[in-house]
Amino acid sequence: MLIKVILVVFIIFVLIKTVWRFIKKEIAAKEFFGWLVFWLLVGVAVVLPQTTDLLAAQVGVSRGADLLVYISVLVLFYVVFRILVRLEKIDEEITKVVREISLSDKENKE
Repeated sequence: MLIKVILVVFIIFVLIKTVWRFIKKEIAAKEFFGWLVFWLLVGVAVVLPQTTDLLAAQVGVSRGADLLVYISVLVLFYVVFRILVRLEKIDEEITKVVREISLSDKENKE
């Protein structure tokens, strides 16, 4: 029971921080609603864990906790992939800017 209280307090804290960042225009509306839905679903899973068991049964997984682990791993791999793609793009852009600065400096010296 204590773990549920700790998790609910944490979820409320994260929701408040998310709302605050949205109000301060630090995150876009799409990102805000995505996180809002995510944390509300986590809250439902914490307060009513039997709902995950029902969903797991629908997709052919024995326990709700197992389903959550499977989904979490898939989402984390996807996020890592997106981050790597973005880093590669940033690396290419930095290389391009450095190359342009270098050529510009060379022209100015001549």
